[in-house]
Amino acid sequence: MLQLANILHTKGFNITIIHTQFNSPQYQSIYPQFTFKSISDGFSISDKDSTLNLETGNYAVNFMNKSCIHPFRDCLARLLQEEPVACLISDSLWHFTQSVADGLKLPRIALRTSSMSCILVYAALPLVQEKGYLKTTNHELPPMTNKDMLKIYAGGFEEGKLELISIMIKETKAASGIIYNTFKELEEPAFLAISQDFRIPCFPIGPFHKYCPSSSSSLLEQDRSSISWLDHQPVNSVVYVSFGSIAQMDESEFANMAWGLASSKQRFLWVVRPGSVPGSEWLESLPKGFLDEVGERGCIVKWAPQQEVLAHEAVGGFWTHCGWNSVLESICEGVPMICSPCSYDQPINAVYVVDVWRIGVMLEKGMEAEEVGRAIKRVIVDKEGDEMRQRSESLQEKVNQSLEMGGSATQALENLVAYILSF
Repeated sequence: MLQLANILHTKGFNITIIHTQFNSPQYQSIYPQFTFKSISDGFSISDKDSTLNLETGNYAVNFMNKSCIHPFRDCLARLLQEEPVACLISDSLWHFTQSVADGLKLPRIALRTSSMSCILVYAALPLVQEKGYLKTTNHELPPMTNKDMLKIYAGGFEEGKLELISIMIKETKAASGIIYNTFKELEEPAFLAISQDFRIPCFPIGPFHKYCPSSSSSLLEQDRSSISWLDHQPVNSVVYVSFGSIAQMDESEFANMAWGLASSKQRFLWVVRPGSVPGSEWLESLPKGFLDEVGERGCIVKWAPQQEVLAHEAVGGFWTHCGWNSVLESICEGVPMICSPCSYDQPINAVYVVDVWRIGVMLEKGMEAEEVGRAIKRVIVDKEGDEMRQRSESLQEKVNQSLEMGGSATQALENLVAYILSF
């Protein structure tokens, strides 16, 4: 959202960001051009200590879609009294904002931070659940198999996942338009399908981070020693490993990751986020003898400047959970991927990486150490990896073309600006 705000600010818009107290952004000094307004989120301090994880994420978002209605409406109403507002842009997960915008007679544009292909699969899920079978019916996307759909269902719907997805789709269709962090050439079939199904303007203006490459939207402090270490490694020799800012794993999975990296005999830069293994401060769960085994072949940090890492010539592959930001950033730098998706949009993204764009490999057996080692070799050492790298670099070229004058992303942004000004 901050990246999008910066893009629109460069087009002449004044930006006011309404945010919750939970995960309140510390960006006032970094973005003095924006106005920040805080609203109550309804959480107690003890709630916040246990909320930001995948297991309780559905509960948290569903809770806030109810608890934030009145504080958000009051804040937005005061803002409308102070100055004219062209429109509201809100993340599609905050579906409550559609009814608030309608009540205040304010156009709302939804921001969808996943792929366009993901929204098509999500649109089919309520019917899939209702009929009791895994089939994408009218929204059938050939790459997605029943096995892939089951991964999206990981954890079931007991925590309100289906409710959240269903209402999100309904209120997104009720919006005045959708902004996507993607570009048309990457997902053209999905772009055409969304245009027919949602029947509202669609603006694929991404990748967002390419507009402001020097700015960081990371919530965690970056360890820049990783760049110094990469500077001393050969070209395309390092596998970069990071599973994002939320994903967690048990000690057994963590140990298998470690031994998989060791068995590959390849260089690696591994992001181990504190708390990624529940109950662990940082590296206590590393198996005995691992650090001695890998020696200087490995570099482990708490967090890395990912965009800069992926752009580094030493990085030859990216082992990722396939969150959309990570997939896009890898495509933008022409880096092939090793995919370990968990749930939500990640299995969808992984299928496209492996089966559609053919720029990665899937770890079918989870964190099985031998398979991990083989997958790393396929990407870093084998001819197959070179072929994936060539296809990745071809997509990278398409990204760059889309952002040039007259390119699809640039044109979509100009269309978005004109659309907002028309309200």
